Amino acid sequence: MSFPGMTFDERYRAIDARDTRFDGQFVTAVHSTGIYCRPSCPARTPKPENVTFFPTSAAAHEAGYRACKRCLPEAAPGSPEWNLRGDVAARAMRLIADGVVEREGVPGLAARLGYSSRHLTRLLAGELGAGPLALARAHRAHTARMLLVGTDLPIADVAFSAGFASVRQFNDTVREVFGLAPGELRARRHGRDALAAATAVPGEIDLLLPYRKPFDAEGLFAWMRARALPGVEEVGERRFSRHLRLGGGPGWFELSLDDADRLHLRARLAQLGDLAPLVARARRLFDLDADPLAVDAALSAHEHLAPLVARVPGIRVPGAADPHEMLIRAMIGQQITVAAARTALTLLAQELGERVGSVDDAQGEGILFPTMAAIAEHGHEVLRGPAARIRAVTGAAAALADGSLRLTLGDDGEAQRAALLAMPGIGPWTADYVRMRVLGDPDVFLPGDVAARAGAGGAGLPAEAGPLDAWAARTAPWRSYLTAHLWRAVPAKTTKTTKTPKTTKTTKTTQTISITEGSK
Repeated sequence: MSFPGMTFDERYRAIDARDTRFDGQFVTAVHSTGIYCRPSCPARTPKPENVTFFPTSAAAHEAGYRACKRCLPEAAPGSPEWNLRGDVAARAMRLIADGVVEREGVPGLAARLGYSSRHLTRLLAGELGAGPLALARAHRAHTARMLLVGTDLPIADVAFSAGFASVRQFNDTVREVFGLAPGELRARRHGRDALAAATAVPGEIDLLLPYRKPFDAEGLFAWMRARALPGVEEVGERRFSRHLRLGGGPGWFELSLDDADRLHLRARLAQLGDLAPLVARARRLFDLDADPLAVDAALSAHEHLAPLVARVPGIRVPGAADPHEMLIRAMIGQQITVAAARTALTLLAQELGERVGSVDDAQGEGILFPTMAAIAEHGHEVLRGPAARIRAVTGAAAALADGSLRLTLGDDGEAQRAALLAMPGIGPWTADYVRMRVLGDPDVFLPGDVAARAGAGGAGLPAEAGPLDAWAARTAPWRSYLTAHLWRAVPAKTTKTTKTPKTTKTTKTTQTISITEGSK
């Protein structure tokens, strides 16, 4: 759960119970020891008068505390609060995790958020207890710890992979945050981290990504598999991989579950400095910072939804690997079947995408999804369908390419929606779907979505858009997860006729996935 309104006593009861549900939600600083811990730390519970709670580890660092060597609070899953909230602090945290401070500095971060550097620093310090530089440093420290315990990369490579400007700065920060030298921190790693490092393929980074259980991995992999574009993505029963562009050049990553349900991230990068943003993207793509117990408890309180939650506990809402790509995929996919969208997007990728080297000889050549400039210039030569739709797709790509349309994971949700709706060919379904996938907004509902309406009918809910939208309001702030459950609840082996303003389509499905990607 996200607990921004918890009292001191409520937080204290959580640490006294060593409740793992609160890990990543806040940290506990202990005055008498000078350390901070995750709520589930197995050490003896400190006296209340010796405790201060901080919303972030960066705030604890700024107050002079170092991380506990026993519970390693930096290894906890990230806080779901940064997706729950849409304010400036949450948007800043998402951009910091994506490496904006390392690439553009604090002025770049401030400009993206519409503030001066000084004003943003004051705002974040007042809200989170630390300014953007301290928050970015805490994120680098987290990445450094992850690499030190999860890989056998040389210390210098770890330093630059984590975003530090020099090995000396890296050494000083690790000592200050963890109270250990980098080599000492690596020596203390747990057995599973050592195993991951020992079994990594040469030239690859192999990390374990923490997440909160329950985790509907089967549903996520099935979702990705139905939409995978050959050459760009490859999806199996328990693995997903893809090629993508990063700040330092093309990259490749794979997310896979091993037999112990540990989630591995394998990556190959043109520049090691792209690792931290890649990890952040992978976590958003698989919604790894969600709090499934909070979502499941809230949705289960409604009698029509309780059976859906019991059948699929820990459902996740897929994110986006790239915001620009997500918009193009949504625009092409609106009002047509998943299979038809996949066919059109595969052709687009094959014709306009960039060929890149493979991870190994057995995998063959990979493809990067086309740039917005390529789609703007040549999309009309590849895309099929109504001329107005093709103009809308190429027009959106041109606007993204020249910067007249901005689409980032740090956008204000309502401003992003308004900007998208102002574009020709983009209606409410597309704008809201993009907001759900790009921003990770947990409270987006798609009343016009054909599959959501079909799933609602099967669950005994209103199947018409207006009544269903009104009913869904009672599940706020978890309407994105309601939508995901309704997608999964689509009756199997059914025929569904849908009418749009221009055409009538009859589509058959034998899987519990979207019958169509949506409707305007």
